Amino acid sequence: DNSSEFIPKCRTCRRQAREQSGEGGHHEGLSSDEELTPTEVDEFQKSKDNVLEDSRKIFEDVHADFCDIRKILLKFQEWKEKLPESYCDAYISFCLPKLLNPLIRAQLISWNPLEQNFTELEEMPWFRAIEEFGDAENVSES
Repeated sequence: DNSSEFIPKCRTCRRQAREQSGEGGHHEGLSSDEELTPTEVDEFQKSKDNVLEDSRKIFEDVHADFCDIRKILLKFQEWKEKLPESYCDAYISFCLPKLLNPLIRAQLISWNPLEQNFTELEEMPWFRAIEEFGDAENVSES
């Protein structure tokens, strides 16, 4: 099996290339298999920026009442208070995850939990809105 011989040769080649180029950023024992070249980093950043720019345009033509999770949940809360039987018959608690999924996913596009200064999920506005809605449902049921 030549694959076991290939891995040490690759590491040796990469180590020699680092030594010749004078790179000191590599720490022995850490894998360099996933190290990106500056060109790859630039391409990734451009691609990421394009995705983020496109994501900002997704709800551009949507009325504010229908792209804000808090406002959507408020409408459902009003429905539940005014017509509880109809609300219950529509199985809204089963529909809300599917309804809110695209809105939440759009807000999570730029979220990266591996970054140092990332926002905890519990601190995000959509999470708090859903939490408040859930608390309001529990209060009204009791």
